[in-house]
Amino acid sequence: MSQENSKRTVLVSVIIPAYNEASVIEHTIREVQQVLDGCEIGYELIVVDDGSSDGMFATISRMGKQYGRVKGIRFSRNFGKEAALLAGLKAAKGDAVITMDADLQHPPTLIPELLEKWREGFKVVHGVKKDRQGDSIFTRWRAELYNYLLSTLGGINMRNASDFKLLDRVVVEVIVQQFPERLRFYRGLADWVGFEQAAIPFSVGLRKTGESKWSLPSLTGLATTTIVSFTSAPLRIVSILGLITLVFGTVVASEALFSWFRGKAVSGFVTIIITILIIGSFIMISLGIVGEYIAKMYEEIKGRPSYLVTSRFGFEDEASSNRNE
Repeated sequence: MSQENSKRTVLVSVIIPAYNEASVIEHTIREVQQVLDGCEIGYELIVVDDGSSDGMFATISRMGKQYGRVKGIRFSRNFGKEAALLAGLKAAKGDAVITMDADLQHPPTLIPELLEKWREGFKVVHGVKKDRQGDSIFTRWRAELYNYLLSTLGGINMRNASDFKLLDRVVVEVIVQQFPERLRFYRGLADWVGFEQAAIPFSVGLRKTGESKWSLPSLTGLATTTIVSFTSAPLRIVSILGLITLVFGTVVASEALFSWFRGKAVSGFVTIIITILIIGSFIMISLGIVGEYIAKMYEEIKGRPSYLVTSRFGFEDEASSNRNE
């Protein structure tokens, strides 16, 4: 960010995707506003209601009327966090755009540091987790495994990554306008685009209230979508399994022929059963991997919108409040 721009002429957009966070969203908005007011900058705070059923949008609307800088977008149903982030990025007008969670596990007090890195010229500033307070051993192991697989297979740095980021307007335009796919992974895209990047470590705070909305099936689905979207490496597993099958079959065939030439051939019932089971397992795994890619291709080809908006407030283009995205 050029030093020629004063702090007061800068517009910063803060995007908060939220789903059934009525118990905490008001507190979150107040804390974020307090920090932004201290930064002496222009800002807008965009809360994306991802189809909540707990009346959260009513709270957002009330705060939007009370504070002119609070804006809201409401989905027709739950489309997922990635869709909510995309909607926020499309609606944001800021020179810099900050994305963060609604549960205050991303500390608002870190915003000034993100902005400072941006002013130094970095286009992407990542909030990187240095510890995870309150997480169980299983949760930490699951996160580490997920990040390791994606980093290894996808060729992007996902170690301790989070959705707590600052993007320059240039990067936002690239992600919104130049990526046609509807199945997106925000953390990965923010790293993949390149540009000048910096990282700021932070401690993951404890949730003020409520509990995580991520279940094991939803996390597994996100992991599958992410890996399939960012790399074709799993497809190579099919070839590897084929080679393993070939080697195994060669060994079994050689042993059978050797026994036959020596006149000591046996029925080989156990060997046949094991061979069939191994080959059958490899075939099913291969079909599953290929099937995942075909399923994602099918989702993209259908071309359905990533989300549907039913209500918006605080934006100039109110006439498009029922717009499909």
